[in-house]
Amino acid sequence: MVKRSLAIVALSLAALLGLTLPAYAVTQEQKLATLSGFTQPTTVSASNWLAAWQNQSAWADYGFDWSTDLCSSSPDQPLGFDFRMPCRRHDFGYRNYKAVSQFPANKARIDDSFYFDMRQVCAGYSSAAKATCNSLAWTYYQAVKQFGALNVTQTQIERIRQDAEQATQNAGA
Repeated sequence: MVKRSLAIVALSLAALLGLTLPAYAVTQEQKLATLSGFTQPTTVSASNWLAAWQNQSAWADYGFDWSTDLCSSSPDQPLGFDFRMPCRRHDFGYRNYKAVSQFPANKARIDDSFYFDMRQVCAGYSSAAKATCNSLAWTYYQAVKQFGALNVTQTQIERIRQDAEQATQNAGA
C-alpha cells in the first residue's frame, strides 16, 4: 500500500511539474481492468471511454484497437438518430476482448453497454421522436445480441438480400 501511495505521489508530482515519465509495460490484468472500466453500461464508463477515445495516444501502452466500422452494414444514423459513438464503443469492446481471448465472457455486457449508449442518444429527444429512437435502439441491440458473434461475409449478406428480394417478388406474383 505504501509503495502504491508513493507511486501515485510520484506520478502526481511529475504531472504537476510537466515531466514525462518513461513508458511502462501494461500487464494483462491492467489491460483487462481498463477494458472492463471502459465497457460498462453506465454514464461514468461511457464518459471515461469517450475521454480515452478522444486522447488515444495517452493509452498507447495498452495496445488497444481503436478501429471501427461504425454500425457495420447497418445505417450509422438511422432516421437521423446518430448511433456512431455507441457503435464505436461497441466495436472497441468487441475488438479488444477478442484480442485478449476474453470475448465470450464479456459479449453480453458489451452489448448491454451498446444499448445503454443508444438510449442515451435517444434521451435527447422527446415524444414520438424519442419513442422511434428507442425502438431503433432496441432493434440494433437485438441484432447484436443475436448475431454479434457471427463472422458473416459480405457475400453471405448479399446472398441473403437476394433471397429476400426473390421471396418478396414471388409473394407479389
